[in-house]
Amino acid sequence: MPLVSVVMPVHNSAATLGPAVRSVLAQTHTDLELLITDDASSDDSMDLLKELARQDERVLPEAAARQGGAARARNLAIARARGDYIAFLDSDDMWLPTKLEKQLAFAATAGTPLTFTSYYKMDALYAGEAADFVPNGRVVWAPEHVDYRAMLVHDHIGALTAMYDRRVVGAKPMPDMPKRQDYALWLSIMRDGTPARALREPLAVYRAQRAGSLSSNKLALVPYNWNLYRRHEELSVFRSARALAGAAWHSLRKSRI
Repeated sequence: MPLVSVVMPVHNSAATLGPAVRSVLAQTHTDLELLITDDASSDDSMDLLKELARQDERVLPEAAARQGGAARARNLAIARARGDYIAFLDSDDMWLPTKLEKQLAFAATAGTPLTFTSYYKMDALYAGEAADFVPNGRVVWAPEHVDYRAMLVHDHIGALTAMYDRRVVGAKPMPDMPKRQDYALWLSIMRDGTPARALREPLAVYRAQRAGSLSSNKLALVPYNWNLYRRHEELSVFRSARALAGAAWHSLRKSRI
């Protein structure tokens, strides 16, 4: 069975960290390593991670020397990865039990190193485990196929569902950006014409409307998207403006789910 390296950044996530980690450990595909970087948390996150690591040797936490943000935390984990595939989950989201098993089977025939799935949204105050989650009507449906041009208009890939083949792509790090670094990573993989394909079944659960999160305020993401288009992708002002308009429209639709 292929080994999957699961990357999880953590910062003051003690309230949601347990269910997130346990949703990985409960996967029906068991050959995995959970690489967690604690980004200088001031709560009990690291103590909880040490206890979870004592309970399961697949949990491999590491404390960052200093706070550096989500991109650097993820990249520290990616640098330790040994897996054939690298997948991503944030410390307040969850995977459903068959996520890896089904996505690996799909990836084996997808013809591309980058795959993703649809996902559910749950309320920010949800306190249960992944096994307790009751499927609801709040589904962000993934398109079956996206290319670089389509991704410029909108980030169709939910980071909690993304997985890339390390044997093809290498241990590709995320660009060191304060926000949208996951989006920038997908674009960098797809820039040479590589498409991304989706298993449309919802296999993960996203915690929506996090208090204090920039992602809960779509207007706050505008300058980060603009920076991504202009500096990272080196698009013209016209193409950047067109992409920004498309991203705003798609984000508005998604926020209504």
